[in-house]
Amino acid sequence: MAGHSKWANIQHRKGRQDEKRGAAFSRVAKEIAVAAKMGGGDADFNPRLRLAVDKAKAINMPKDKIENAIKKGSGELAGVDYVELRYEGYGIGGAAVIVDCLTDNKTRTVAEVRHAFAKHGGNLGADGCVAFMFKHCGQLIFAPGADEDRLMDAAIEAGAEDVAASDDGSIEVVTAPGDFLAVKEALAGAGFRAEYAEITMKPQSETELAGADAAKMQKLLDALDNLDDVQEVHTTAVLDAA
Repeated sequence: MAGHSKWANIQHRKGRQDEKRGAAFSRVAKEIAVAAKMGGGDADFNPRLRLAVDKAKAINMPKDKIENAIKKGSGELAGVDYVELRYEGYGIGGAAVIVDCLTDNKTRTVAEVRHAFAKHGGNLGADGCVAFMFKHCGQLIFAPGADEDRLMDAAIEAGAEDVAASDDGSIEVVTAPGDFLAVKEALAGAGFRAEYAEITMKPQSETELAGADAAKMQKLLDALDNLDDVQEVHTTAVLDAA
């Protein structure tokens, strides 16, 4: 199945994340603590914690920071009590935006998110206003050059829902959230390492933006992403880097 070219967008996202490594450590530490609080500190019996620890290792987060985050979440060390919040809204050209947060101060977080939307030409909407435009799923993106037939066979055998080849040669594998870890590990065992692998909110359709609109949308996404309480920003926008 053919799909929209995703490789440039994935590389762009990874590059921006690498520029903000310190912030990435803080976000993953929060996720680890929340996962440990909800499901216990043993990653073998806590899939969410296992995902968070994998994410920490992928960005080379030091082992002691990972262990401390687990201990804070499980109550072995004193830590902040975070709550999960989700905000929905619209960006440039009506592009849908979902903002996932972990915070210890709801009032601060909503004020900062609302301000970022308003300052950069977007609008914070009501709960559920754009969620239907996204699919909660596991998503793995493989670099151009992967053996498509072998990858497709391995993904389907492992329980993937869909495999899509993009115009640029990259390959996307989509899974149910509960099957994500099993599919990821099966594909790794078959020799396929994903460049991007997350349980995410995948856009059901895309809003393509170019020129000034793309630049404005990037500023909005950056403003949201730079907020301390924001964990992930999902959008239907596809930005033309030209």
